[in-house]
Amino acid sequence: MTQTANITSTAAARAPGSCGELAQGMLDGGYFLVSCPIDMYSTATVALSLGSGRVDAPADAPKSRRAVELTLAHFGRLDVDARLSLSSPLPRGKGMASSTADVSAAIAATAAALDADMPPTMIANIALQVEPSDGIMLPGIAMLDHKRGSIAKTLGAPPSMRVVALDFGGDVDTLAFNGVNRDSALRRLQPQFSEALALIERGIRSGSPADIGAGATCSAAANQQLLYKPQLDAVLRLADELGAVGVNAAHSGTVLGMLFLDDNDIAENAVSKAWESLFGIHRIYNRRIVGGGVTLVEKSEKPEGVSLWQR
Repeated sequence: MTQTANITSTAAARAPGSCGELAQGMLDGGYFLVSCPIDMYSTATVALSLGSGRVDAPADAPKSRRAVELTLAHFGRLDVDARLSLSSPLPRGKGMASSTADVSAAIAATAAALDADMPPTMIANIALQVEPSDGIMLPGIAMLDHKRGSIAKTLGAPPSMRVVALDFGGDVDTLAFNGVNRDSALRRLQPQFSEALALIERGIRSGSPADIGAGATCSAAANQQLLYKPQLDAVLRLADELGAVGVNAAHSGTVLGMLFLDDNDIAENAVSKAWESLFGIHRIYNRRIVGGGVTLVEKSEKPEGVSLWQR
């Protein structure tokens, strides 16, 4: 539908999705994940008008609506109404951070429309009030306590890498999955998570895709005891044949990723081989691994005769 409003300001921001995580688990009794941002982005546009704190958003985006409400409340700006629109190629329920990307972009766009500063850690804080979140709003490759926010830090920039993300169908409700207490199994697996994180941190420091891939593979294997993926063994074999540096998983989703050096020809060959040899694939995405962080796309003050389109 279309609607014209007496808009005082508008801003748009974008946030990357992910191919699962490089690692996720528990260390010293605390939750953590290590992000795997990719070059697929959600874009949120927020238009503000004088009002009473009402948020108009797409019917299928209640989490992003809540994020805008929380951002307005954070800045004490219940004297404006907000209209949110979203655009994203990220599939839902796969572990590709579709909700986190929408929510993070919506928070940043709202803050920008208010002409207010919103550091990445605050975006993470508000996002975690909506649901357990990926760390894609933080710069670079990031480590985040995805449930409580007690950890939120950048580990460093990723070396040049690609990931071939494999969608075997199905979906996982992230909120429901994270609502189940798996602490006993997570504590038992802490040595594997520690090894995975150490390898990934070393790989980021030294710019070694091989170390990052080894750490991601370690975490994906450990996660089989938490969210079993029947295709993992076949993907590991194919990745080894194709010269991948490792395999990563969506620890609370369905996708698996084959990690490569940033060579598109090698990645495209992997896409072809995956279609040929892996059973049950629905979609494949050949993407670059990028640094995380939310980017302001545009901002304008008091536009005249603005019409907004919503999905």
